[in-house]
Amino acid sequence: MTENVVVLGSGYAGAGAIKSLESELGNEADLTWVSNVDYHLVLHESHRCIRDPSIQEKISIPVDEIKAPSTRFVQGEVVDVETDERTIELDDDSTIDYDYLLVALGSQTAFFGIDGLEEYSHTLKSLDDALGIHEDIKQAARSASQSDPAQIVIGGAGLSGIQTAGEVAGFREDHRAPIDIHLVEGLDEIFPGNDPEVQAALRKRLEDRDVNIMTGEFIGEVDEETVYIGDDVELDYDVLVWTGGITGRDAVQDVDLEKDERNHRIHTEMNFQTEDERVFAIGDCALIDQPGENPAPPTAEAAWEAADHIGKNMARQMRGQPLEDWTFKSKGTAISVGHDAVAHDVMMMPMDTFGGFLARNLKKAIAARWIASITGPGRALKAWPDM
Repeated sequence: MTENVVVLGSGYAGAGAIKSLESELGNEADLTWVSNVDYHLVLHESHRCIRDPSIQEKISIPVDEIKAPSTRFVQGEVVDVETDERTIELDDDSTIDYDYLLVALGSQTAFFGIDGLEEYSHTLKSLDDALGIHEDIKQAARSASQSDPAQIVIGGAGLSGIQTAGEVAGFREDHRAPIDIHLVEGLDEIFPGNDPEVQAALRKRLEDRDVNIMTGEFIGEVDEETVYIGDDVELDYDVLVWTGGITGRDAVQDVDLEKDERNHRIHTEMNFQTEDERVFAIGDCALIDQPGENPAPPTAEAAWEAADHIGKNMARQMRGQPLEDWTFKSKGTAISVGHDAVAHDVMMMPMDTFGGFLARNLKKAIAARWIASITGPGRALKAWPDM
């Protein structure tokens, strides 16, 4: 009897897993791919749409360009997973049965209980999010003047926050828009927890683009006009973007699997297997065990790497063979700041941190390599100029 293998999600983990499973399983299983959208979004380049929405055509890839014809695709929002019954429930009340399941649903934005933050802020977790930010910034700029500029506040100065600030600055430069940009980070430095050299390189590029960086005080409350920071600072805004953290999606909160109590991300072994031997998880929705104290990071790079390996392990489980452990090894970091970029700790590079032409093209190459791996070189070449 042919086994039913179901993959949930079309992000890096889901799209990469489809390619991996198709390669490993061949005709051994019926493969079903489920997502709430019928495309894969190159999420780490979605910030480009804040400056130029036409780039959406380069970074949203239809599922039919990724999957094999034999793979069934179902568009729908997952609302529940019943591991006892081995069924997936969608928002239209339909169900999908599985024999083996891969949860790769990604994450959603965490608001940490901050009053008003979810109600009044944009997030950056989807194509619609990026396009919405563009529209609101455009409208705010039209209503502003050089003597009374629009106030754009970005909360969280991790990877997404920094890249968002860079694109808003790019929009301002392209349109000569009357905009002030504020990047707010509760910890003491931007890109928290990383090497001071790369932090300084990013700070310099943001400040060169007239981004006001505010660190060391957390956002405590938000209303429809003002962000309240620490005990004393009140910052009025026209557009607020929040990029300050992630949590598990609603669909997995009640799943009968071991999860983190606060963020509902699913615990897995180093081989991606959950406590249910028929359920695996990778990507941002998973806390994948690793040597040492910390799980694999919730990054696009880690999701790509895990996706490359998941097909082999799920095939091994189906065949009754031992599973292989996976250890994440970063190849380095590349971060865009508008048209510029900073790269850090890149394998086989003689310097630890660098910018300029080399960093910009490395950032392009990372996106192009991913696009080529799930579709082909033609689409990657078309995307190259806009990455």
